[in-house]
Amino acid sequence: MSVENKTLGDSTLPQDDTPPSLAPFGQSEALTIGVELELQLVNTNDYDLAHYADDMLRLMARRTLPGSVVPEMTAGMIEISTDVCRTADEALGQLTQIRDALVQSADTLNIAVVGGGTHPFQQWHQQRIYDKPRFHQLSQLYGYLSKQFTIFGQHVHVGCPDADTALYTLHCMSRYIPHFIALAASSPYVQGQDTAFDSARLNSVFAFPLSGRAPCVLTWDDFGRYFDKMTHTGVVKSMKDFYWDIRPKPEYGTIEVRVFDTPLTVERAAALAGYVQSLAAWFQGERPFAPVEDDYLVYAYNRFQACRFGLDAVYVDPVTGRHLPLREHLLETMERLRPFADACQAGGALATLRQEVLDNRNDARWLRERQGREQLLGEVIRQAALRFRGA
Repeated sequence: MSVENKTLGDSTLPQDDTPPSLAPFGQSEALTIGVELELQLVNTNDYDLAHYADDMLRLMARRTLPGSVVPEMTAGMIEISTDVCRTADEALGQLTQIRDALVQSADTLNIAVVGGGTHPFQQWHQQRIYDKPRFHQLSQLYGYLSKQFTIFGQHVHVGCPDADTALYTLHCMSRYIPHFIALAASSPYVQGQDTAFDSARLNSVFAFPLSGRAPCVLTWDDFGRYFDKMTHTGVVKSMKDFYWDIRPKPEYGTIEVRVFDTPLTVERAAALAGYVQSLAAWFQGERPFAPVEDDYLVYAYNRFQACRFGLDAVYVDPVTGRHLPLREHLLETMERLRPFADACQAGGALATLRQEVLDNRNDARWLRERQGREQLLGEVIRQAALRFRGA
């Protein structure tokens, strides 16, 4: 498994007339993880986004680091990723090493690096498309949506032993999308306004075609037939054209969970990866569910609840129809996951997240508390930059 540079897709790139075929599902070690983080580059004057991606990439290229550091859609963004990791602690070690190098490089340029799912007051029309042919082609296709895609997410890959297990794991994981959104929520502010959402970032993702959920197919042969139908229409050229909340990555032998806002710290990012890994260990070890299409009847509602209300959301069980506080469902799940988390060496990650659920704390709440005290979003970002660097 490797971790990739993510964009909206390759649907405008030149292609021949032959529809592409689905790649074979690759080999990966089950339950290995990889983490990707999209990060904000801000100036140290008013803490607005700064178009410094090229300078950061130049400085980071001089360093020997795990993973990768690559550009993203606009020039005030940068993406980091780990190598393949077996534990959340290993992921944290790599993220910390990359984070420290980023902070040192940013200090050289007199800018700062910040987490969070949105920049609270950047203006989308002021953003610059990063100078890369694919990004310019995507900008021509999507228009203003490309600049509005100056949002920041965490993606987590988890290794699967075979393709059918990957699809089974994907559909089981879909039940827990509200968990991921609420735990990682860090985007309450957009264009200088409190949106009343804990995760407003995902509202920008939903604007793109083929976002949302994957089709409920459970074998790689059936998925291949679905892929062939989509490529035959010409709408899809590759797996990158699917902007699903979770998607298979056959070239890596993984599934990729894509709904997390970028956390304010690398410690939280690693803990979230440990939670995904623990869930996957449960699904692959015990096969607790039999996924069916009707599981998705409440999918959009549950996802909206988590985006809007965070840990205070209502969760609807897709099988029983039971309504309960999302916080209660999180705690029930975490209790069930304890032996699997311990087996994955993710017990510490699970305990950290569980305590934050008990305390009703996520990064959206932290940002709102700071804004309530400071009444100046630029100062909130300054403090978030200090938090990201470990101060």
